[in-house]
Amino acid sequence: MITSDQREKMRGWFAGRLPEDLFEELTDVTVDREEITVIGRIPEPRLAEGASAAERGAAVEGRIQEFRERTRQTRIEVAREAEHRFGRKVSWGVECGGGRALFTHVAAPVMTRLRQPERQVLDTLIAGGVARSRSDALAWCVRLVQRHTDDWLTDLRESLENVHRVRAQGPDTEPEEAPTDGD
Repeated sequence: MITSDQREKMRGWFAGRLPEDLFEELTDVTVDREEITVIGRIPEPRLAEGASAAERGAAVEGRIQEFRERTRQTRIEVAREAEHRFGRKVSWGVECGGGRALFTHVAAPVMTRLRQPERQVLDTLIAGGVARSRSDALAWCVRLVQRHTDDWLTDLRESLENVHRVRAQGPDTEPEEAPTDGD
């Protein structure tokens, strides 16, 4: 688990390393064991007053695509530096027009053992058309839990950070060297 201090240092590094004109604002830097996701706000397209929702949606989609293509080389250069520095892949996304779009990002495989009742839950989601596979069904379940337990997960993460702080304040964990016969 990454600590708040480590997360803040990564966010600071990206804030300092990204070109000034890349984003209007760096809105989010999310980190886990495999990936760093960097999200920034880009300007909304200017439309005529009274533009329809369909026109607005298409304009935002076009703006995001234009940003992605125009900034690709810059983002690749920053990602390479960050991947070397932090040992994680870097993914990108933007906020524009009230929505969020992620570009290529890591989909990490997670191995688990499920008993029959748990597998039946996943299979029911597949049969109901909620998911295409057990993998999709499991991801759907994780998103559902995440949506409904944000406060609990936040408290748990804060508790884990406190554990890391307490461990860091303890004595060194390396064993002391045994005295030799000549001592």
